[in-house]
Amino acid sequence: MVASNLVLLSNAGDVGRRVLDQLRAQDVPVRVMVRRDDARAAELRVLGAEVVIGDLTRPETVAAALEGVGRMYFAMPVSPDQLLAATVVASVAREHGELDGLVDMSQMTVSQMTATSTGESDQQRLHWLSEQVFDWSGLPVVHVRPTAFLDNPLFTTLAARSIRDNGTIALPFGTGRTSPIAVDDVARVVATVLRDPAPHIGHVYELTGPRTVDMTEMAEEFSRALGRPVSYVDVPLDRWRSEVLAKAGLPPHTEQHIATMARLHRENRYDRTSDDVERVTGVPAQTIEAFVAARRDFYLG
Repeated sequence: MVASNLVLLSNAGDVGRRVLDQLRAQDVPVRVMVRRDDARAAELRVLGAEVVIGDLTRPETVAAALEGVGRMYFAMPVSPDQLLAATVVASVAREHGELDGLVDMSQMTVSQMTATSTGESDQQRLHWLSEQVFDWSGLPVVHVRPTAFLDNPLFTTLAARSIRDNGTIALPFGTGRTSPIAVDDVARVVATVLRDPAPHIGHVYELTGPRTVDMTEMAEEFSRALGRPVSYVDVPLDRWRSEVLAKAGLPPHTEQHIATMARLHRENRYDRTSDDVERVTGVPAQTIEAFVAARRDFYLG
């Protein structure tokens, strides 16, 4: 392996897994940090990754994982440890690393936040603070800020259930507009930056779908993709939170984040578009209709 090309993925979730696939397809060496050496780790090895056991909140394991690494993808699931992990990675990379590129997975709500704003979720505040830490570190950072994912259960599992039951998408978004993006498109941006970080250092990429839609327009895109009528039903936020979200069994931190995302949609905070996916990768982001059409069997059952 060429050390300067070795990429460390700190997370092999939805985006990270697709980044791994794209990098390995171009023979880029990849190391993946996992918390347990289990069946999932074995699968990553089959895909061509070197696997190391570690924890982003433990400096000694981060230092070991960074040995010989030239580029890193930093991401975590929704977690109250987000800021701790970012601080550990930044401090260890400064002291022990030789990075020429670090891609930080943030989120687009950060673009509208300030040091004293209070309307966002705890998770969104942690992302804002994590960006500050990375910027202060002096590391060669690229921030990637996707909007809501099309792959989110709000637009997949929950939507599929209600479409099958009664031909509706039922969410508490009111008349707010949104421009959700597919995980595949985010992964293409991350992989492109990791292959050649130099032109991207210091940039912030805001990633959205190609246009904003209100939920009625989104339902129309579902209708075209599925070949059957789909309509939007607006659900009061409090009722949705108690009847749907509270029953999902999520940790309180995660539940609060999703409830806040729903409220911010209702307040039209997600009415944003950017062509950064196309500018970075040369290929535009998927439309909602194309995303749903490719998963027709999933939605219709």
